[in-house]
Amino acid sequence: MKITVNTWAALDEGEKNALLMRPAVSQDAGIRATVASIVARVREDGDLALRELTREYDGASVTDTLVTSDEIAAAESRLERGQIAAIDLAIGNVGRFHERQRQEPIVVETMPGVVCERVSHALDAVGLYVPAGTAPLPSAAIMLAVPARIAGCQTRILCTPPRPDGTADPAVLVAATRAGVERIHKIGGAQAIAAMAYGTESVPRVCKIFGPGNAWVTSAKALVSSDPEGAAIDMPAGPSEVLVIADDSASADYVASDLLSQAEHGADSQVMLVTTSLAMADAVNAAVEQQLSKLPRADIAGAALQHSRILMVPDIETAIDVSNRYAPEHLILQISEPRSALPSIRNAGSVFVGPWTPESVGDYCSGTNHVLPTYGHARTYSGLGLDQFMRQMTIQELSRDGLVGIGDAVVSLARLEGLEAHANAVTLRLEDSS
Repeated sequence: MKITVNTWAALDEGEKNALLMRPAVSQDAGIRATVASIVARVREDGDLALRELTREYDGASVTDTLVTSDEIAAAESRLERGQIAAIDLAIGNVGRFHERQRQEPIVVETMPGVVCERVSHALDAVGLYVPAGTAPLPSAAIMLAVPARIAGCQTRILCTPPRPDGTADPAVLVAATRAGVERIHKIGGAQAIAAMAYGTESVPRVCKIFGPGNAWVTSAKALVSSDPEGAAIDMPAGPSEVLVIADDSASADYVASDLLSQAEHGADSQVMLVTTSLAMADAVNAAVEQQLSKLPRADIAGAALQHSRILMVPDIETAIDVSNRYAPEHLILQISEPRSALPSIRNAGSVFVGPWTPESVGDYCSGTNHVLPTYGHARTYSGLGLDQFMRQMTIQELSRDGLVGIGDAVVSLARLEGLEAHANAVTLRLEDSS
């Protein structure tokens, strides 16, 4: 299967926009209506609804959704020593990178006697969602649980769908518990999002929900985040994606492997190659065909390739412009002197620099977080970091001399806005001789 090659300079604006469009997200009215019904059932019937919906959608009979210590011990016994070591390595690297993201309090005396501060506090309760659709994602458990633990969120719960036998994926359980989650529920889909947003008899209510998911989960997150009684969410989500910028110095095999590693996530994933070399485009297409034939998930990756693109551009500057316009979740630079391009890159969730930095390392254990804005939201959203598990609060304290120094300006501005009570709050104090 070949990826279609397009010459950027030969396209008009409409054609360029069309080529940079993502595959349609499955957010039709039917899904939204069904999700709204699921959320309403969970709010009304609590744990009973969760049990019924789990039988209906996951084919599993679960009497108690809470994962027990015996289940966690059994899960760990099913993993090989090397697999547990890999989980621990990932937890260590992600932890080291996120520890450095702590924000120190700010204290500024803006003028004599006027002191302003900014402090950070962990969110009280967070819900972490780890999907288990066509492939379980223990890496997602790590990316969510580690910053939640470092931030110090007191309540940290994780939901993940059960398998038909009523157990959760062993790797997800091991990764979550070793990353610091003590409460795991076997609940999936929109019903898990509803349970965390509103609470049930057994699931604590949280103030913010984190994590990726399918169209049902995405729709549920959007629904609960728009409800004042619901919960905030981490970021808008869409299908996973990668854009690779490559020149004739790149390895076609490396580029092809990066494209396919993203394509195998799902049929609605999108992969893009922007290159200055027609020979590279042809070589990548040949390498993609050769590597695709050996992949266990070749059908999924092949479906994703049907709406993927190769764009021919005249130079690296144009390639960067195209990338900024597309705003990819993942951006890979396989060009000579790749670091020189970094100052020009504005819109990307995470950037992978040079031939020895496959996107896979960021997905698992380099240390950066793999929960990233997709579907063009990298123009306005950042990837997940420690700050999203925190809230910032400002503090101000004035002495009498400080109020004297700033008071006239406050009174003047208040009266400009016609807010006399604001002015009075200052003048009364300044007239008080006690």
